[in-house]
Amino acid sequence: MLRYALAPWWLLQLGTTAKSFIDNPLIGSRRLNALGLHRGRVRLACALAASRRRRLARLISADDARSFARDGFIVRENALPPDLFARLRDGVLGYAGEAREQVQGNTITRRMAIDSAMLAAVPELRALLGGSPWSGMTRYVASFAGAPLAYVQTIFARALPGDEDPQTMLHSDTFHATMKAWLFLTDVAEEDGPFCYVPGSHRRTPARLAWEDARALQHGGADRLSGRGSLRIAATELAGLGLPPPRCFAVPANTLIVADTSGFHARGIARRPSARVEIWGYARRNPFVPWTGLDFLALPGLAERRIGWMWRGRDRLARLLGQPWRPIGRTTPIAPLPSAGP
Repeated sequence: MLRYALAPWWLLQLGTTAKSFIDNPLIGSRRLNALGLHRGRVRLACALAASRRRRLARLISADDARSFARDGFIVRENALPPDLFARLRDGVLGYAGEAREQVQGNTITRRMAIDSAMLAAVPELRALLGGSPWSGMTRYVASFAGAPLAYVQTIFARALPGDEDPQTMLHSDTFHATMKAWLFLTDVAEEDGPFCYVPGSHRRTPARLAWEDARALQHGGADRLSGRGSLRIAATELAGLGLPPPRCFAVPANTLIVADTSGFHARGIARRPSARVEIWGYARRNPFVPWTGLDFLALPGLAERRIGWMWRGRDRLARLLGQPWRPIGRTTPIAPLPSAGP
């Protein structure tokens, strides 16, 4: 009876960002996917993203658009003028505010929402988030005109004993275009586990679609994260899809990377304990709408409150949904980890 009662909800989810082969029996249906359900959702989402990006092409240069079409990411070294970047870096690294942390394997991620308090204390953040290149590149890659969610993020690599961070395995975040951005406030060395991306893997070529079809018929695959729609891929499988090895970005501070993380990417395996700090942006909107705007929560005055609302809402639903982001009180992005010991 419960399955029948939930059927309309599962059906409605087909027109949303829902991606889990485990949680939605329609998305995970072997019979429906053999008939082309997953492939159809992917192809429609890709076509609509391409249409939205054509209408947002004015936001970036023609060279950046060509780079993105080829690679699935855009890289800009010296993204901000040196004096503006120095003030931004110093202001952010010295700012104390409410933070949360998540543990994944041997890695701890700390996030601080870029909210109204942080914007007031570090006015250079407004210049970054509202200006070029951040504003144009993030919106174009996301294929939506609304401002992305923005955080100060610190990755503490090899902070704990235990298994490798699951983010170090190559994966696609979801079946449709989605955006993540990193403006690095600190240098990132090869030994620190830099961001890695397989160039061109954002394109749904016939080989990529066939690979996804096969995974859809297997409920995503054997591992839990693939089953929930974030498909993992082994590096040895890339050549069979006509893809090159991943490119890893050991880059200096003041480098901006904006990527469509429906392409295959990973956090590189760190070879030493380290901490990198970045301005991190994220946007994942409904892939099945044709318009680029109408994001009321991205309006000034609301945009900087979204993350707090999300965290508190998840706190209230923690018994049902879980809450991986643990509040740690007031701290700075680079304060030592109390959870990691001395």
